[in-house]
Amino acid sequence: MLMSGNDYRDSLRAFKPTVYLDGHKVDSVVDEPGFAPGVNAIALTYDFALRSEYAPIMTAVDATSGRTVNRFSHINMGAGDLLNKLEAVRLVCQETGCAQRYLTHDAVNAIAQVSARIDDARGSREHRDRFAAYLAHVHEHDLTLGVAMTDAKGDRSKKPHQQGNQDAYVHVVERNAKGIVISGTKAIVTGAPYMHELLVMPCRNMGEEDADFAVCCAVPLDAGGMTIVARPAGRPGEKAALFSNRYGQSTGVVLFDRVFVPWDRVFYAGEWEHSSALTYNYATHHRHTCIAARAGFGDLLIGAGALMCEANGFDPGRETHLREQMVDLIKIVEGFYACGVAASTYGTVDPYSKTFMPDPVFANIGKLLLATQIYDMQRIAHYVSGGLIVTLPGPDEDHNPETSAQLANVLRANPSVPYERRIQTARFIEDLTASYQGGWYSVISLHGGGSPAAMKQEIYRNYPIGSKVDLVERLLERGLTDDPDRAITQNRQPGKCCAQGCVTPGQAVMVDLPTTQVVQVTRRVA
Repeated sequence: MLMSGNDYRDSLRAFKPTVYLDGHKVDSVVDEPGFAPGVNAIALTYDFALRSEYAPIMTAVDATSGRTVNRFSHINMGAGDLLNKLEAVRLVCQETGCAQRYLTHDAVNAIAQVSARIDDARGSREHRDRFAAYLAHVHEHDLTLGVAMTDAKGDRSKKPHQQGNQDAYVHVVERNAKGIVISGTKAIVTGAPYMHELLVMPCRNMGEEDADFAVCCAVPLDAGGMTIVARPAGRPGEKAALFSNRYGQSTGVVLFDRVFVPWDRVFYAGEWEHSSALTYNYATHHRHTCIAARAGFGDLLIGAGALMCEANGFDPGRETHLREQMVDLIKIVEGFYACGVAASTYGTVDPYSKTFMPDPVFANIGKLLLATQIYDMQRIAHYVSGGLIVTLPGPDEDHNPETSAQLANVLRANPSVPYERRIQTARFIEDLTASYQGGWYSVISLHGGGSPAAMKQEIYRNYPIGSKVDLVERLLERGLTDDPDRAITQNRQPGKCCAQGCVTPGQAVMVDLPTTQVVQVTRRVA
């Protein structure tokens, strides 16, 4: 069953979570004004899946059940799925800035992979079947799942079991015939207050002594013993926030105090040797997804920057300095997005689950580019827009009989653009780039999905430097040393494409929408 946005809102009313916002307890998450921009963003992912022009990328057919499901809870079975996910994420983030629900996709794909990995190591199907049954439940009810991954961590120099306060990490405190009991803290949970359930996942590789901290499970939002302390989504109620008073993202600190989880919701508990596989798989999927999310945000900046130029009386096509800036912005956005496309095309089959995985090198390069260039994107938007975006009087002055007429007269630039439209565009850019919300977009771009250092580590770890060394040594007709096992040559690959090829016979490719719809669905210009 595919829900609508209003169905999603109604479904939240069935939950009674313990949520605090700005010092007060929230009676109804869906009716709380402070969360409305976040609820709106998630609701859009439901509504877009029901629109015929978007359904080809916003929905998919589950390989096991044959059921049509939302793209953001679908398991990738080929490069076409990865490409369609990119397009779907970019589409919804063009509208919302950050649609949040795509974290569901990244988590279920990672858990599917590690569940199969554990079973292969044990020669069983227990974990595969348990997760498959849970995913069928998610599909049946069209759920949105939050990702509770980042622990509070405590002293960063110490491992989980060494912490003075064990609740700095979520961990298993009890096991019994019915399930497990967990306690601890997840410090950064995207959209926590308005999810249906949370997927608890480890945020780091665990050693044997940290086995109790290696836990992955699903917890309903109103589970007993769970408390969410959240911040508002976006800038609700602020007149000047022309975008983020409608769409935004809340985050929450989630406190687990002896929360019971039945075995059918436990995907692993204690399998410490598989924790690195889960964090690696999730990070790769999520960084690939983040590329599309920030490309959608980039589309907003490109469009708003062009409008502001026009409102100021300039045509970027005729003004060299503005044209160069706009091209730089386009180059940044489409450059890191191209890495996402490459990661999809060069993706490979996971050997355990037989699902499809983005290429880690291209996924991490794309995420690293957007993480470090988000500030350039905002700088360019400021350059082409001018200082008016942060110096305008507040929106209450728009209706002040003592000043509004004169302001409208003197602050008009392009004769064909009314004053009120010019200042709306200016406030839109301020909201996205120079307000609290603008700073928020910078920080989540820099640190979301891991720090730039983590991405650099993954790029170096996965890049086939050994193949490049072989190339040069072949051209030199001699090796640098006689050691065939030296560290620098350990990582090799047959080449792009890999030995099996990027697209196997019969594999679906990205949907081909009519040209009129492509213009609406993506940022391309016919």
